[in-house]
Amino acid sequence: MATEVKVPTLGESITEATLGAWLKQTGDAVALDEPIASLETDKVAVEVPSPVAGTMGEQRAKVGDTIAVGAVIATIEAGGAAAAAKQEALPESSPVNPKGAGENIAVKEDGAEAEAEADGEDGPHLTLSPAVRRIVLEHHLDPSKIKGTGKDGRLTKDDVLAAAEGQKAEPPPSSAPAKAGAQTQAPDWVGRREERVRMTRLRQTVAKRLKEAQNNAAILTTFNDVDMSAVMEARAKYKDLFEKKHAIRLGFMGFFVKAAVLAARDVPAVNASIEGEEIVYHHYVDVSVAVSAPNGLVVPVLRDAQDMGFAQIEKAIADFGSRAKEGTLTMADMEGGTFTISNGGVFGSLLSTPIINPPQSAVLGMHRIEERPVVRDGQIVARPMMYLALSYDHRLIDGREAVTFLVRMKEALEDPTRLLIDL
Repeated sequence: MATEVKVPTLGESITEATLGAWLKQTGDAVALDEPIASLETDKVAVEVPSPVAGTMGEQRAKVGDTIAVGAVIATIEAGGAAAAAKQEALPESSPVNPKGAGENIAVKEDGAEAEAEADGEDGPHLTLSPAVRRIVLEHHLDPSKIKGTGKDGRLTKDDVLAAAEGQKAEPPPSSAPAKAGAQTQAPDWVGRREERVRMTRLRQTVAKRLKEAQNNAAILTTFNDVDMSAVMEARAKYKDLFEKKHAIRLGFMGFFVKAAVLAARDVPAVNASIEGEEIVYHHYVDVSVAVSAPNGLVVPVLRDAQDMGFAQIEKAIADFGSRAKEGTLTMADMEGGTFTISNGGVFGSLLSTPIINPPQSAVLGMHRIEERPVVRDGQIVARPMMYLALSYDHRLIDGREAVTFLVRMKEALEDPTRLLIDL
């Protein structure tokens, strides 16, 4: 008897998704709750678990298809559960990567370490997590030739990184003339080549929303610069004690989030939004923090940032960054947000004009810190300076308010004591 697999509920206002990848193929043994497919929504990748144990049956959708919530995408046939159970019962010392592994490679999008699963007479499947797969592809490695040190012989990130380092250490191939008739592969940038790659659903959504922001909002950007000497001195003085007490490094984002919250109290319009003919003033600050993920930029939200301390902020942001790389952020992590902070400085950006994230009305752009000549007490001195950019919806926020917001942030960052005494 076949059991239907349906697209699960994906979150508020999400009615459809794109089939990103099949994690199981027809005939594969499937365990209860084991992911069989990966769906791409407007914000995150979501896995579809098997409702029963059995054998993968008919696949009723193709990769790239748009599928509605509740639609049937596959069936699970009775039987095959014993094979799945047998695989799960293998002792940790059992070899799971026998001869022939790597002949059929599948991708598992759950952020777990890579798993090798036996597949009966058809040969084993080597299943890679997104993090492991990315390293394998970047370094052109053959995962079937790498010995896994994880549980049940699974490949870990350290395994593939070690293999990549070993590959770099290998001597270059002999420069002897190629045999007659042998072909050499041309580098990617030789000749007039083109490649077409389908946009992910996330990238399509980002493109659509950013264009809507430009069309619907009166976006303007104002700038200021900040002397980061005081923040850097505070970090240098307290970073060891901070890390020892809180088990997290003291970064810059804690200072900027706290300064933004302080400034938003003086300029509430920056933390407000427009709904129809009304202005909604939020008496809390939910900060959307832009972080880099394999499929693009995502903006998880720090809830009630006005009530968070430095350690809470740093731990939450570190967690967001880690989960973004692993692909394990959820829809709930990115819903809402009243103000956005984007740090282009980590990529070396000197200056930018960020685009607001609707329905928010403002976004702060951070940039790289570099020493520049400034005048202090009549003397030209070198100081670590950062440009700040505030893009805002001019329909709601006047220029005076935008400038005041940046000035408040500048004052707080150049004298961090203000953050402690709420000044």
